[in-house]
Amino acid sequence: MSTPLFSAASLGALSLPNRVVMAPMTRSRAVENNAPNALVAEYYAQRADAGLLITEGTSPSANGLGYARIPGLYSQAQVEGWRLVADAVHEKGGRVFVQLMHVGRIGHPENLPEGAELVAPSAITAKGDMWTDAKGMLPLHNPRAMNKDDLQQAKNEYVQAARNAIAAGIDGVELHAANGYLLDQFLQPAANQRTDAYGGSADNRNRFVLEVAAAVADAIGPERVGIRVSPGGVFNDVGPFEGMVDQFVALAKGLGKLNLVYLHIVDHSAMGAPPVSDDLKTALREAFGGTFILSGGYDRARADADLAAGKGDLVAFGRPFISNPDLVTRLEQNAELAPPNHDLFYTPGAEGYTDYPRLST
Repeated sequence: MSTPLFSAASLGALSLPNRVVMAPMTRSRAVENNAPNALVAEYYAQRADAGLLITEGTSPSANGLGYARIPGLYSQAQVEGWRLVADAVHEKGGRVFVQLMHVGRIGHPENLPEGAELVAPSAITAKGDMWTDAKGMLPLHNPRAMNKDDLQQAKNEYVQAARNAIAAGIDGVELHAANGYLLDQFLQPAANQRTDAYGGSADNRNRFVLEVAAAVADAIGPERVGIRVSPGGVFNDVGPFEGMVDQFVALAKGLGKLNLVYLHIVDHSAMGAPPVSDDLKTALREAFGGTFILSGGYDRARADADLAAGKGDLVAFGRPFISNPDLVTRLEQNAELAPPNHDLFYTPGAEGYTDYPRLST
């Protein structure tokens, strides 16, 4: 018998056969020119029976790469790589959004191509370390504060990357405004100490995210643009702050006015982060008014219960998809899930990436 998780849904012009979303997860397999290759295409195609695939964070510019071997969407080689992914997923009947992630201050020059630099709302170095293929673990590097021209350039880069995604045959994009990366850095007082129109008040800190979202929606259509936020998240040296609830509700309302296709909420409480309260999720869903994606340590029973209770419209699953390419089938059959090999999450090559077996039939 069908349950809410396995019922059909619509997302913009897309028809989803189920409400299972593969959450975006960094996998660091873009080994040449930060472009996806046939191996990356195979990985996503293996998981194409999800209602929606959201790819790993993909930089809209050279400045936004930050991590080792993450993909971009600003060069022709990268566009061709994403065309491989789109074609492979569509051949399997799937639907795929690329997550656009500019890392901002979370990076190191060792991971950037020549001529690129770390930029951020303010020149505040985040605490933490970063893996570099050249020199191993290194402390996060200090960013340069973005000036007015930098802000416009970054907006233009998001717009061009979104256009590139559509040109590659990708179904849409998710703006990564969560987890302490560039867009979230503008939202966070710990990372944004600007004194111009993009800092200070909550409305000012929301401004850059709303402007980027509006520009991308205008370029490719709001029905092709989703966004991910992490209110109260503590990843990458940010955290809860006074007035946070009101700020994020106002942000959700502004995003709703743009008619974006979905709002995707990060809740990493299953991984030890502070939980996002049901009250806040309800307030964000009501303020946004559109498709609402839940995430955070879900199993089938909890997903069905929350969908049945009207807490969300779709449910994102993360790490279970790494080691279970047929996760949808396993959830449907209440089959045992294979555990992932954590040591191979970010290593180049097929091992721990495309070699996890499906259920025997």
